[in-house]
Amino acid sequence: MNAFLPADILMPKTDHMEKWAVIACDQFTSDQAYWDRVRKNAEGAVSTINLILPEAELGTEKEAKHTAEINATMKKYMEDGVFTVYPNSFVYVERTLENGSVREGLVGMVDLDAYDYTPGATSAIRATERTVPERIPPRLKIRDGALLELPHILVLIDDEKKTVIEPLAEKLQNTEKLYDFDLMQNGGHIEGWFVNNEGMIEDVISALNALVDPNKYGTEMPPLLFAMGDGNHSFATAKANWEKVKATLTPEEQADHPARFALVELENVHDDGIVFEPIHRVVFNVHVPAFLEALKAKLAEQNNGECEINFYDCECCMEKAEKAAPEGAHVIPVITENGKGLIVVAKPNAQLEVGTLQNALDVVLKATEGATIDYIHGADVVNDLGSKHGNIGFLLPPMEKSAFFRTVVFDGALPRKTFSMGEAHEKRYYLECRKICK
Repeated sequence: MNAFLPADILMPKTDHMEKWAVIACDQFTSDQAYWDRVRKNAEGAVSTINLILPEAELGTEKEAKHTAEINATMKKYMEDGVFTVYPNSFVYVERTLENGSVREGLVGMVDLDAYDYTPGATSAIRATERTVPERIPPRLKIRDGALLELPHILVLIDDEKKTVIEPLAEKLQNTEKLYDFDLMQNGGHIEGWFVNNEGMIEDVISALNALVDPNKYGTEMPPLLFAMGDGNHSFATAKANWEKVKATLTPEEQADHPARFALVELENVHDDGIVFEPIHRVVFNVHVPAFLEALKAKLAEQNNGECEINFYDCECCMEKAEKAAPEGAHVIPVITENGKGLIVVAKPNAQLEVGTLQNALDVVLKATEGATIDYIHGADVVNDLGSKHGNIGFLLPPMEKSAFFRTVVFDGALPRKTFSMGEAHEKRYYLECRKICK
């Protein structure tokens, strides 16, 4: 069976799509005011805010209340005939971001039996970030017994020649447009087209199958076709729920049970609208010289015995030192109250600088009483925080999109907070739904 398939997609009958669609639940986790505005904007209308639990509400008095309401609201929406069913379909999506760039996607369902998020997995669909088991139960509480699923999950393919998704844009003349509207809260614009033409579906699946090349990355390891882009823990929750349901079914019942599949948006990692932005690190509340000395020792231990940390009097000297680093070395700028320097790991074992740094940081942080770490998007913020007493900032380079799949194949799941696919308001909004119960 193919791992990516058309689905029976549900879309709401509403004239207010801008109230229906809300952003992924794992965004604005420290900004309850954002979610309060969403609820106010959607008041009185059918909306996905009534079908999801924002992570900003986890651990608050709102969690239990809203969790109890979600499944009841799903049932009411179904009984009230809120949805139109588009059987055996894909949805081709064009998302225009605030900067004008356009990101193309294809909504369909993936087979959860082809997915494994455990470390070292060699399945066709793999996690790209370490899955934290503790983050699954609150999500599972909602999915367990839910009538519907709504995806904010983005799954990536490595399609450099743009053969799978992009050709659909030229075949939409006789295709029904499902939606065309501005997303709330500065989310940009989105358009979606109903794709159920048998020939178009066959072309997509054929092009996907052609991407499977066991030798693509110069290794005999099982091929990787789909890699998680966003929504890793939501996808892991769907998998956990399926394993629970699966245990109650006969092999014949398992074959086409709706819980076996999860609705996702497929995107091409080479899409011009996808930008991998680096996520930097700042360590707080440490004795800086001792921490750096311990970090240097751990980096050397983990990377063939070679690591240097040097500080420089001027930017010019620092630039010369960076250019003089050995070929293949990982060079990581570091900021402290005493100035700026470079960590140079001459013979790294990891594919990416973030892997080299995080592997050592995890060990040294654990051994440093009172130390904490935060993950920062902007370099300016890192420079400011890192220069304060007791802090250290680490600047990481953006990950090349061409290196993404190769890194997952060779290194397995990436360190947490390796990259971000755009800013928070550019994440996926909930739009399409699918039944996940018989």
